[in-house]
Amino acid sequence: MISAGDFRKGVTFELNGEPNVVLDFQHVKPGKGAAFVRTKYRNILTGATREDAFNPNDKFPKAHIETKQMQYLYQDGDLYYFMDEETFEQIPLMQEQVEEAIKWLKENDEATIKFYKEEAFLVEAPNFVDLKVIETEPGVKGDTATNVTKSATVETGADVQVPIFIEEGELIQIDTRTGEYLGRSK
Repeated sequence: MISAGDFRKGVTFELNGEPNVVLDFQHVKPGKGAAFVRTKYRNILTGATREDAFNPNDKFPKAHIETKQMQYLYQDGDLYYFMDEETFEQIPLMQEQVEEAIKWLKENDEATIKFYKEEAFLVEAPNFVDLKVIETEPGVKGDTATNVTKSATVETGADVQVPIFIEEGELIQIDTRTGEYLGRSK
């Protein structure tokens, strides 16, 4: 159990049987009346954000979130298969669970999967990935204005804005958190 008085950013707790993570908190002690903890938190499963005030003595069960490194194996229809690298157990995940990360993952790539009560709820791609450009318009010679970009499709199917000098077949580095081009891969 965790009390509202112990809330800090990143702390996970259960409210109404659902896991939540504290995004922001403020201990408020008004001149009149009882102290309280103003809390902004996000439901881990639905992504909904709420703000509430709790009595510092309110107690909540701690939500245990398990994180595992797993290998993306393959896609079969609407299912995406991942393998636990320690136990070699394979788990299928639905499109909705992987949609943000899958556009950056190739087969055999590592991903971070978060579990709550042994149910996967979030798949995260590595922060930086190297992917090959499979389709883009050719750059125009002499068009050297700064920060000119064009759309490029990488091998996973994601679209990325790249500088005009990037050509098909090149390996580029991408920040998966923002979807931004970082540079050519070394």
